[in-house]
Amino acid sequence: MDFDLTADQLAFQQAARAFSDKAFAPHAAAWDEGKVFPRDVIKAAGDMGFCGLYCPESLGGMGLSRLDSAVILEQLAMGCTSTTAFISIHNMASWMIAEYGSDATREAFCPDLVSGAQLASYCLTEAGAGSDAGSLRTQAKRDGDYYVVNGAKMFISGAGATDVLVVMVRTADSGARGISTLVIPSDLPGISFGKNLEKMGWHSQPTKEISFEQVRVPVANRLGKEGDGFKIAMKGLDGGRINIATCSIGTAQAAINRTQTYMLERQQFGAPLASFQALQFKLADMVTELVAARQLVRLAAFKVDKGDPQASVYSAMAKRFATDVGFDVCNQALQIHGGYGYMQEYPLERYLRDTRVHQILEGTNEIMRLIVSRHLLTQADVETIQ
Repeated sequence: MDFDLTADQLAFQQAARAFSDKAFAPHAAAWDEGKVFPRDVIKAAGDMGFCGLYCPESLGGMGLSRLDSAVILEQLAMGCTSTTAFISIHNMASWMIAEYGSDATREAFCPDLVSGAQLASYCLTEAGAGSDAGSLRTQAKRDGDYYVVNGAKMFISGAGATDVLVVMVRTADSGARGISTLVIPSDLPGISFGKNLEKMGWHSQPTKEISFEQVRVPVANRLGKEGDGFKIAMKGLDGGRINIATCSIGTAQAAINRTQTYMLERQQFGAPLASFQALQFKLADMVTELVAARQLVRLAAFKVDKGDPQASVYSAMAKRFATDVGFDVCNQALQIHGGYGYMQEYPLERYLRDTRVHQILEGTNEIMRLIVSRHLLTQADVETIQ
């Protein structure tokens, strides 16, 4: 068992950190304040391969493992949490097309998606179907070689600014088994977008409602078989939960880095903050918990890469733990910065706002607990989780 990164992973880490330091970090505060979606910078990330991390090389992607991708996303998140989170969602949607689409569908959409020339949104949540995704109501009725789609999706990242929508729709009335997945170009007639929702964080990406009214989508744009949509959506979320957990880890690491510098420089009562044992212990706990969260996320990524039958459980545990730890570390870092941490001149308050939503999206942390507990209470041998 080797916990060290490989030579390739170290190279990915260094390249991602250099890109993040140059392209993300200097602009993150301005993007946040101005609610700017930096599409040109995301395209530059695509030129680096970061928009097709685990799409196959045959389609222009990097063909990396989820573990390799986690190493990269952590470094990107240190520069801008919100933009990196969008890139992670784009990767999830693009992978779903690459994994489950027909040859024609993959060839039509993937090259532009993995390069960042086009961007994708993942469309599952509805106003009345958040944690209960199996109750979604957006309808897709077959009409010859087309589906006619009617309904609405809520809280969609990138909506109105992306080119491709991976949409979960209802093709039958049998709960989760009646859900299918369609790839829908965002400019088709009948698609409209609501206003940009005012959010606590994630200001560098738009979040809108999407409405579908008599939208005609070719049957050929379906991913997998009819009725496979819920299964496909959940497979996408296994990786998506690891990605969001990784974004929390990267942001928390950035918060710790700034806190370490601040404690060494800031003077109180004639001594640097670093000399006070209470703050020393607080920093030690922050780092310890972050390292534990990072290792759990990497274990979950390994399980997904391996195709482990319990990969979904590990992804749920990692997402719950890492997003809770990430938010708490950012909160503690802000506390150590005192009044300065509360000011927008420092990035701590942005770190806090941006990581808060990670405990909600890709399945709330309460749902993550439900996934884990259900697994444990329906298994004959609980020692299979180790």
